[in-house]
Amino acid sequence: MNLHALAAARAAQSRPVRVALIGAGKFGAMFLAQVPTISGLEVSAIADLDPDRARATCRAVGWDEGRIAATRFHEDGRAAIAEDAEVVIEATGAPEAGVIHALAAIEARRHVVMVNVEADVLVGAALAERARAAGVVYSMAYGDQPALVCEMVDWARAAGFHVAAAGKGTKYLPAYHGVTPDDVWTHYGLTPEAAAGAGMNPKMFNSFLDGTKSAIEAAAIANATGLAVPEEGLAFPPCGVDDLARVLRPRGIGGALARDGMVEVVSSLERDGRPVFRDLRWGVYVVLKAPNPYAAACFRQYGLPTDDSGSYAAMYKPFHLIGLELSISVLSAALRGEPTGTTRAFAADVVAVAKRDLREGETLDGEGGWTVWGRVTTAAASRAARALPIGLAHGVTLVRPVKAGTVVTEADVAPRAVRSEAERLRETLMPAPAA
Repeated sequence: MNLHALAAARAAQSRPVRVALIGAGKFGAMFLAQVPTISGLEVSAIADLDPDRARATCRAVGWDEGRIAATRFHEDGRAAIAEDAEVVIEATGAPEAGVIHALAAIEARRHVVMVNVEADVLVGAALAERARAAGVVYSMAYGDQPALVCEMVDWARAAGFHVAAAGKGTKYLPAYHGVTPDDVWTHYGLTPEAAAGAGMNPKMFNSFLDGTKSAIEAAAIANATGLAVPEEGLAFPPCGVDDLARVLRPRGIGGALARDGMVEVVSSLERDGRPVFRDLRWGVYVVLKAPNPYAAACFRQYGLPTDDSGSYAAMYKPFHLIGLELSISVLSAALRGEPTGTTRAFAADVVAVAKRDLREGETLDGEGGWTVWGRVTTAAASRAARALPIGLAHGVTLVRPVKAGTVVTEADVAPRAVRSEAERLRETLMPAPAA
């Protein structure tokens, strides 16, 4: 608990932690809003496809003209990486761009804070290994739910508890898997005009709704913590905070999980659409399993919600503040040399599933679009099926029909004329089968 003191010491030395931000969207804007009040932290460069829009964002979040004038703005993320910075924040949300930027930052010996969970799930294990070899930190973004879950899992294990389950909450119904950007706003209680006026991206918000973002975040948690994901995809059991310990335990003792040690996302809606009592829509949780009867007795003595056996107990955080908390990752990387969660293995993957019957010749439109949604599965199952990852399911053409609800495979799509950096890295994690 000394990040503020460490950052203040750097400020006293006139040697602030310098940051290059790539992507000045909502997450980036929230981070920028906090920068003026964080001692020892400075943004030296910002890259965005529209630098003038990025400057306007800085003004909108409270930056004065002097701070804006002292910051260099670029269209190209690689130009921002080349500036004098210790830490690069990748916040574009575009998987292939995220991979390119992370590789460039690692090569330049910059620490990487990967807000871009889409890129991390696609090839994060390879990026993390390159970062370790280069002697830099590759970190999840604190404030986003995966990093907060990883923190809770690490705390639980360091305290000697078994982790039975961990994850987050969301708004979910099975029908949401078929929602498209055309009808997404009805589920948020907004008109398209109101959403457009607020600058809300329909594909991004549709990804939150159709299950894709939850799958991506579940995979990121699994790859960082060693917890398992369900091979058949998330179940999204309806569950409020008082019932976490009862629901998120193995089926053999009345719970909803295949076994202990799983990642799962709980829904804030009952299957009939009624709101769950005391839901966890915006929060994160960990379910602990007592290592001995004494610890189980302490759970109840100190007020933790438990299951009927008393052996399973839940801890949760009801909210997360997204980019407003991102500086924790930046300072931890620069001042402690530690990530706030990092990919350790390629254990879970997110595969593209057809939203409807797709025709030969159709072009897939990726996360949050009209054609596919993302379902989490194990990396082993994805390898065996040669499944198309959701991060590469954009701008590729189907060479044969795919039925609704079916996983799209690499054999279903035409190969790209030129392989991307993401595809090349992906091949190191998922090599082609021997001839």
